[in-house]
Amino acid sequence: VWKRVAPGEDPYPMADNANTQMSAQDSELTLPGAEANPCCMGSEARELLAVLEGYIEEELEDRRRYLALSRQAPSWARQTLRDMAEEENGHARRLMAARYLITGQPYRPNLVCGVFCPGRWAEELRRSYHEEVCGGLNYARTADGTTDVCLVKLLNELSEDEYRHAERLMALLERSLGRQGNC
Repeated sequence: VWKRVAPGEDPYPMADNANTQMSAQDSELTLPGAEANPCCMGSEARELLAVLEGYIEEELEDRRRYLALSRQAPSWARQTLRDMAEEENGHARRLMAARYLITGQPYRPNLVCGVFCPGRWAEELRRSYHEEVCGGLNYARTADGTTDVCLVKLLNELSEDEYRHAERLMALLERSLGRQGNC
């Protein structure tokens, strides 16, 4: 059929011409999202790797603190703290996924635990509140400092979550202090 339609043309031009074949690397770069320098989680985000790793460690430390705090908390506050611990773990996982997208390498978090002083419920809530608010502010500042649109979106979402955690901690503190005043 091809010889009747275009008798002078080669029906398989790529098969015989080695110069027109793409290398494996070139063909990989033609795939969607496989750019040498992608606009999302690319070189702009790579500049923030140390910051992202610090955030991962902070989120995991918050998780450990909320789990420890939930063990000494009044029964009415335990589930809230366990939920917050799981959300902090989710933040760490999202940040680790972002880091993997940027580097192609998995992140291995430190296993060092921070100091937690049991028996000082209100003081720990106060400290945690301030850490959440500062975390929200730091995520927002980092988002403002990059042009990587995917990283900006992630950091802004995490900032909002940190401020929500601060509100939940304030509610726990209000309830705790209200109970002390009623004694």
